Amino acid sequence: MRVSAQRALEAAGASPGDVRAIGITNQRETLVLWDRRTLQPVAPAIVWQDRRTADQCARLREAGHEARVREITGLVLDPYFTATKLAWALEHVDGAKDAAVGTVDSWLVAKLAGGRDHVTDASNASRTLLFDIERGVWSEEMAELFRVSLANLPRVVDSSGPISRSLGEIAAPITGIAGDQQAALFGQACTADGMAKNTYGTGSFVLMQTGTRRVASSSGMLTTVAWRRDGALSYALEGAIFVTGAALQWLRDGLGIIGSAGEAGPLAASVPDAAGVFLVPAFVGLGAPHWDPYARGTIVGLTRGTTRAHLVRAAVEAMAFQTRDVVEAMQSDTGRPLTELRVDGGAAVMDVLCQLQADLLGIPVRRPRHTETTALGAAFLAGLGAGVWNEADLANLWKLDREFEPMMSRDQADGLQARWRQAVERSRAWALPDNQ
Repeated sequence: MRVSAQRALEAAGASPGDVRAIGITNQRETLVLWDRRTLQPVAPAIVWQDRRTADQCARLREAGHEARVREITGLVLDPYFTATKLAWALEHVDGAKDAAVGTVDSWLVAKLAGGRDHVTDASNASRTLLFDIERGVWSEEMAELFRVSLANLPRVVDSSGPISRSLGEIAAPITGIAGDQQAALFGQACTADGMAKNTYGTGSFVLMQTGTRRVASSSGMLTTVAWRRDGALSYALEGAIFVTGAALQWLRDGLGIIGSAGEAGPLAASVPDAAGVFLVPAFVGLGAPHWDPYARGTIVGLTRGTTRAHLVRAAVEAMAFQTRDVVEAMQSDTGRPLTELRVDGGAAVMDVLCQLQADLLGIPVRRPRHTETTALGAAFLAGLGAGVWNEADLANLWKLDREFEPMMSRDQADGLQARWRQAVERSRAWALPDNQ
């Protein structure tokens, strides 16, 4: 970690003494357990994509607990979140009961600060299934439901402001923490109610800022904390799509169809469409709006004329189809249409994806100059927390690279989306009891 920081400073032509503040962003639901004295992990991290607790979630759902879980935490009963991972670790990992518990941000702060502080910010806490997002505190009721203790959980702090301090050569205050998707929302300057972004990474995550309104979803969205500043919570609706860029990784590493991720955009653009092929990348089940942990990846529409370009195109198109499903659910929940979508992440550099996204949604898609807005958001939060800049500077720090306007007719876009949903139903057929 420190080596990476030093290399970043070298690349920027800076020295450790130039660091004014440190911002942290991280995979949110990933569980880390570590020894408080040595700061060493007591077991491998259990990452957000891990599905080992799917059956436990199903039992809790069948017992009728999901409505109460949603009311308190804004989340659904799914192995994606941290609580069931922690319950599993307490039962199966030696030393877990005495270990410090946290998401990756908590462990990074502990390492940077030499173990002096055990903290997390409200955005990360809201992803655990253990946080009351209305009251802004850990929930004893949820801890009892999941059979975990709150005693080893971190103290919840603001996402921006004085949090801790790094020791060692890079000695600077830690003044910003946010989960990766909330950091991207902030980095996209989506601070006004109704603004939204999508980050195309391993998975894709659409977040719509709802300000002080805690919007309860009836469409499979998550209600989450966007950030906490000066003790006040801001909220967002989120659609978590588990696999988007990871499908391209599968085509590269699993099938050898492409040699590198950079080939995907040009290859997808080399054909006008996927020739009727639809790839549903439900490799770890489906996230929003379906929340089906038993769905499995499906490819439909193959013919003898299907080429590797069509398969790659289908994987790229799946990113846009899944995003439209989520955006339509958000619009249903909020009762307001989205007027633009800001995009970021590695796959956002593909013009073919951004254009298709605009076509399917029927609204402009806006790509910033800096598509790694997750890191940018952490820097924005840290800079605000340290007084490097003020609130008025935020909008000016976001710069437009290109805007993609819709070019496809609504009938054509709706027809493609309808066929996509037929493919999704084929994928979900594997969730039937006989196929589990």
